[in-house]
Amino acid sequence: MINYQENFEHLSPVWTHYSDIIVDHGEGCYLYATDGRKFLDFTCGIGVTNTGHCHPKVVEAIRNQAGLLLHGQANLVTHKPMLELVDEMRTIVPKNLDGFFFSNSGAEAVEGALKLARHATGRPNVIVFQGSFHGRTAATMTMTTSKTIYKAGYQPLMPGVFVTPFPYSLKYGWDDEKTSQWCLEELEFLLLTQTAPQETAAIFIEPVLGEGGYVVPPASFMKGLREICNQHGILLAMDEIQSGLGRTGKWFGHQHFDIEPDIMTIAKGLASGMPISSVVSRLDLMKKWIPGSHGGTYGGNAVAAAAGTATIQAMKEEKMLENARARGSQLVAGLEYLREKYPQIVEIRGLGLMIGTEFRDAKGKPDKKTAKAVVHECADRYMMLLTSGPWDNTIRWIPPLVVTKEQMDDALNIFEASLEAATK
Repeated sequence: MINYQENFEHLSPVWTHYSDIIVDHGEGCYLYATDGRKFLDFTCGIGVTNTGHCHPKVVEAIRNQAGLLLHGQANLVTHKPMLELVDEMRTIVPKNLDGFFFSNSGAEAVEGALKLARHATGRPNVIVFQGSFHGRTAATMTMTTSKTIYKAGYQPLMPGVFVTPFPYSLKYGWDDEKTSQWCLEELEFLLLTQTAPQETAAIFIEPVLGEGGYVVPPASFMKGLREICNQHGILLAMDEIQSGLGRTGKWFGHQHFDIEPDIMTIAKGLASGMPISSVVSRLDLMKKWIPGSHGGTYGGNAVAAAAGTATIQAMKEEKMLENARARGSQLVAGLEYLREKYPQIVEIRGLGLMIGTEFRDAKGKPDKKTAKAVVHECADRYMMLLTSGPWDNTIRWIPPLVVTKEQMDDALNIFEASLEAATK
């Protein structure tokens, strides 16, 4: 008989572990541990299982495809599931984004987008935003600025990456419009002083900061960013890895700002837990990508692609985007009620079911201690939540998009009890 706990000790300690949970199975919004415990999972594998654990339609697609073809390498053959996924994705991405390249992970997609931007423009440099998270490869670590832990000890990293402020109004203590204007001016200043427009290939941005604390930029900033890119011929690349596939109540986070990117990266929620990601851009840009200069053995895997198609279809059929908006409103209303009782919660922000609650102490300083204590109290009450942000003082809410009104009520009740226990 397998000793799970003993084998656990042989896993590399480079993985940090949120809990001692060893999962037997998952269903919908719940994870079931081998010891019988049942957890309300509001982490979604860090924003992956948007359709819930083991959605029947996705499971059926995986089983069917597994009996037909497990792997067909994209340079050698083109298989039906990849083309079926392209067909389904074309119904949800912006119409001008009509070129697709598939990889396995979010970091691979971002690195692919970086390589595409350099080839398409002939320019070497890129700009990212303070607080961003784009991955853990050498290139995407360089582009990540949400925490030093992601790159400490790996320096020096890739040159050609420049960092500009993200409009995080609470951090600066200004209103949204002042923050927006200042950040746009800082970006223009960066283009005057550090990377000239003619050597800047792309600006990468998360439409909602993920690891950076679930911060939503003002609409005026996003529109100004698009205008700056247009003015200088710089490509605008949207990292939709955490904010995409219905997480914000729209198919993609940037759609809240009425702008369109030149390049978009998608992963996490694309296949309900199967490893697949995509670079999506205008086909005219893709045609400037030198053939053979990028690739991958497993990109667009047949089983993962089938799961992706089933995921999008299930989200449409079950109106998961509409549910994300409704349950997100319910969640925010419940959290606003609790904020009146617990002044440690200084801001509730987000879109759809991508919601952050930031904690600060009586002096206005980031309060990691309380945020972490609340998360642990929730775990003791069988609900899983995560923190985020540079100071780990923001609790992030990323439940499955199939969450019900009753389950959200349960979650808010658990959160209230946990707040009371953590702050008394």
